[in-house]
Amino acid sequence: MPPVATPARITVVGIGADGWDGLCGAGRAALRRADVLMGSRRQIDVVPPPHRPATTVTWPTPLLTHLPRLLDEHQGRRLVVLASGDPMHFGIGATLMRLVGADRVHAVPHPSAASLACARLGWPVEETDVVSTVGRPVQLLHPRVQPDRRLLVLSAGPHTPGEVAALLTARGYGPSTLTLLEQLGGPSERIRVGTAADWAGPQADPLNVVAVHCRPAPDAPTLPTVPGLPDDTYRHDGQLTKREVRAITLARLAPAPGQLLWDVGAGSGSIAIEWARVHPQCRAIAVERHPQRAERITTNAAALGVPGVRVLVADAPAALAGLPPPDAVFVGGGVTTAGLLESAWAALRPGGRLVANAVTMESEVLLADWYARHGGDLTRIAISRAAPVGGFTGWRPARPVTQWAVHRR
Repeated sequence: MPPVATPARITVVGIGADGWDGLCGAGRAALRRADVLMGSRRQIDVVPPPHRPATTVTWPTPLLTHLPRLLDEHQGRRLVVLASGDPMHFGIGATLMRLVGADRVHAVPHPSAASLACARLGWPVEETDVVSTVGRPVQLLHPRVQPDRRLLVLSAGPHTPGEVAALLTARGYGPSTLTLLEQLGGPSERIRVGTAADWAGPQADPLNVVAVHCRPAPDAPTLPTVPGLPDDTYRHDGQLTKREVRAITLARLAPAPGQLLWDVGAGSGSIAIEWARVHPQCRAIAVERHPQRAERITTNAAALGVPGVRVLVADAPAALAGLPPPDAVFVGGGVTTAGLLESAWAALRPGGRLVANAVTMESEVLLADWYARHGGDLTRIAISRAAPVGGFTGWRPARPVTQWAVHRR
C-alpha cells in the first residue's frame, strides 16, 4: 500500500476497559490536545465528553480499505487514534506505521490484554503463546495446540470462546482448561473457568480473552510443527510427498520466518502446509492444476492451522508469472514440463533454494542435467518399511525418489 498524505504526526493511545482512569499522563494529554479522535464506538464512549474533541470518527468496515481516505480527510489536524491495550501488539499502531511511516506515528501504550491476563493467571508472558482471532480464523490455533502449552486467544467477540472450545475438543484436547477473562482491568472484570469438552456457559462479554492450558486426551494425535506429519493427517488421492521424503525435502527448503515458498504441482499441499507450520510468518503459495486437489489443499491447510496458504488453481509455468518472488521453490510434480524449472530458477531471489523431486527415469535425466550445469546436491532417497512376509517380517521398499537441491547465488 503506497504512503498517503497524513497529519504531521498521529498519536495512538492505548486504552483499556478501565477507560479514562487507566490512562497515563501522556495519553490524557494527547486526548486533551486532539482535534480529531478516531476509534471504535466503545473506545470513544469511554472518554469523558470534557476530554473528547468535537470531531470523532468511528471506524468504518472494512477498516483497512477506508483508513487512507480517513487520514487524508484530516490532514493538518492533531489526530489521536484509540487502540485496545498496547497499540503495537496485534493493534492498529503497527498498521499505521506501515501505512505512513514509523517517524510519523507516536504510540502511547496501555498494558496489553495478554499482559493483564498473564498477571491474573500467574503465567510468565514469555512462556505463553498469544494468538489473535480478530479478523483471523480460529484455525490458527492448531499449530500452537501442543501438550501442556499455555495459550492466550485474543477474541473477536462473544462467540470466540465457544469456537475455541469446539476446536480443542475436535482435536482431542477436550480436557484442556479454559479460563474466560472478561472486561480485563475494568470495574466489570469477571473470570470463569471450565474445560473445553464441557464448555457450555452463557455467551461471553464481547471484550474477552480466552486462556487455554492444553491437555490432550490419551488418544489425541500428535501434530508437531517439525516437518514429517503422518501421511494419514492429509486428505489426498495418492498425490502426496510421503512422510520421510517430506521431512528431507523441508530440511532442504530451509523455511525461515517471513520467507515465501512456491509449492509447484502441490498435490495435497503437504510441503506448503508444513513450511507454513514452522513459523506464523512463513508464507506459501501452492500451485495445483487440478481443482479437486486444490480444494483438498485448502481443506488440509485449514485443518492444520495454516489457512493463509494461498492456493492457485492454474497450470505451471504460466501460472508463475506475476507471483511475488520466492525465497524457495519446490517442484513436486511436472518436473519435465517445458520451461518449468527455467521459470522457477529465474524467479528465485538471491540465496533462494530450489528443490525438485523425481520418480521417473525421464525426470531423473532432467535433474541430472540441471545438476551438471548448476551444481547443488543430487540425492537418491530410498525408504523401506517393515511388512509381513508369510509368517515373518521383511522390508518392503517404497519407490525411490531422486532429489536435486540447490542454492541460487
